[in-house]
Amino acid sequence: MEYRLDRRGDAVVVVVHGGHLRAGLALDERLYAEADLTVLAPSRPGYGHTPLTTGTSVTGFADVLADLCRHLRIGRVAAVVGISAGGPTAVALAARHPALVERLITQGALGPLPYPDRRTRLLAGLLFSPYTEGLTWGGMRALLRLAPDAGLRQLFRGLSTLPPGQVLAGLSAEQRTRLVWLFSRMRSGTGFRNDLRPHPDLTAQVGQPTLVVASRHDAGAPFAHAEALVAGIRRAELLESRAHHHFYEYGPDWPAVTERIRAFLAAPA
Repeated sequence: MEYRLDRRGDAVVVVVHGGHLRAGLALDERLYAEADLTVLAPSRPGYGHTPLTTGTSVTGFADVLADLCRHLRIGRVAAVVGISAGGPTAVALAARHPALVERLITQGALGPLPYPDRRTRLLAGLLFSPYTEGLTWGGMRALLRLAPDAGLRQLFRGLSTLPPGQVLAGLSAEQRTRLVWLFSRMRSGTGFRNDLRPHPDLTAQVGQPTLVVASRHDAGAPFAHAEALVAGIRRAELLESRAHHHFYEYGPDWPAVTERIRAFLAAPA
């Protein structure tokens, strides 16, 4: 398994990335750095240098991730954070290894509902097969380089329930630049198609305090998934983000969201 370990304090947060990302391509983790938390970030199966055969399923990979913690002599995890398609793995780790995980945080995460719809599954099969994945991202990188705003508008069509132009207008020039940089470095490998496989609903087995962060404008992980997580996990609470798209780190209330996450991490488990 490929992983990144940023050692700071004794408390550890496991961050499970979403689709098209990997251990070395992180979203905003300043919250954990400022709280002096060590971050363990694995590349999920099919992403980065983690082969698709590692774990072979959401539950299997959660068990491998628990083995990695033992290998690194991490006996307790302050929280496992599941982002987007990494949500099911985070839920599985909390459900299957309660002695290891103290808290669960999901952020724009997929829940126990069926995902995706048939049209999205067919389109993903065409765009992200082993034969076309490189061409798909190569074309997107070219568009982002030549016409960055057009490229962002195209991407936001599948990441927001709002019109792409409205989403783009709500971003600062710096945020647009950072998103172009992020999207230009994404790859899907064999991981994204694997993310579309069905996974078991383990929410009823999660007993840890859980914070579910979600936005009603998120088309990448529809709000109904957050509602299903809150309904299924008995100690879950919902934190609604005002982000206009799937990447909450670039939403207008991200500072307030991070403050709430910080307080959640500091509260007794």
